[in-house]
Amino acid sequence: MKKTFPMLLFAAVLILSACKSEPIRVACLGDSITYGHGIMDREHDAYPGVLASMLGEKYDVRNFGVCGVTAMSGTDMPYVNEQLYRDALEFNPQIVTIKLGTNDSKPRNWVSHENFKTDVKAMIAEVRSLPSKPQIWLCLPVPAMGNAWTINDSIIYNGVIPYLKEIAAEENLPLIDLNTPFQGQKQYFPDTIHPNEEGERMIAGIIFDRVFKKNR
Repeated sequence: MKKTFPMLLFAAVLILSACKSEPIRVACLGDSITYGHGIMDREHDAYPGVLASMLGEKYDVRNFGVCGVTAMSGTDMPYVNEQLYRDALEFNPQIVTIKLGTNDSKPRNWVSHENFKTDVKAMIAEVRSLPSKPQIWLCLPVPAMGNAWTINDSIIYNGVIPYLKEIAAEENLPLIDLNTPFQGQKQYFPDTIHPNEEGERMIAGIIFDRVFKKNR
């Protein structure tokens, strides 16, 4: 019995040490820009992968981006209906970035824009209810440099972004402005919508500076 107790105590210390060293879980929710559409090595060069490299082993950063999805429900591809969104919730993240709204600007989706705030708030409520009680950051979408896929920059700027700012204020959430730094920077968008590797690194840098820099 005398030998067993020290062994159990040592095992308990090891378990506590392992728990203390667990990486902080970061979930990047979003659409094709988060996914890394057009990026050859998207695992490493889309902004969640770049962010993971910047943060190091103390963080577990995962990419939950899905091409074509919207923040609103009632469209052809609501993000909340995707398996990767469910996977993100199961990941039980401690920090969440949400970058949606680009595909909502398509005219066929924006006809239901009165649902935008309600649907985004419902998503926020679901994420907030996780056991990890995550810190949530809303991202303003990057500008569209053309109308590929019928994405509309005027709607992004005059519709999506004002709604997101209202939501952030009403829900007491911090914002990450990914729109202003890219204004007029067409060189980062080879297809006019999706950033290239350099643009994705720029997004990662903005998120890093806004969310993580002061805590390192």
